[in-house]
Amino acid sequence: MTDETVDQLGGALGDLHRVLRRAATQRAARTALPDAQVEVLRLVQRWPGIGVREAAERLGTAPNTVSTLVGELTTAGLLHRERDPADRRTVRLDLTDAARERMAAYGRHRRDLLAAALAELDGPDREALLAAAPALRRLADRMTGRS
Repeated sequence: MTDETVDQLGGALGDLHRVLRRAATQRAARTALPDAQVEVLRLVQRWPGIGVREAAERLGTAPNTVSTLVGELTTAGLLHRERDPADRRTVRLDLTDAARERMAAYGRHRRDLLAAALAELDGPDREALLAAAPALRRLADRMTGRS
């Protein structure tokens, strides 16, 4: 493993993310949400009922930043906040039906775009990329402290 190959991996993953996000958003005919809001939605999707403080820790940002994002997403009708009955100082987060629908549609568009692009690759490249998916998930989880 060299610095160059690590840079190539990071660059390729970043490029792939941007291209897929842009194309899937266009296909869904919606205005793209800011990346920070998408990160909060994806986190809440993965861990329904997560609190603001824990979300901030998992995202590696300040709680007041997450609180601002939560406020924006709540105003947009994409997040629901509820006080924890066991600790009224804690707010629990969950996706609204509108957010679930939006994320599901985006996911379908992203899958379709990615499947079409993979189909254009030769077999060995396609198989190598698909085989790498579990390792890439573990890498992402490790880097966000979820391992």
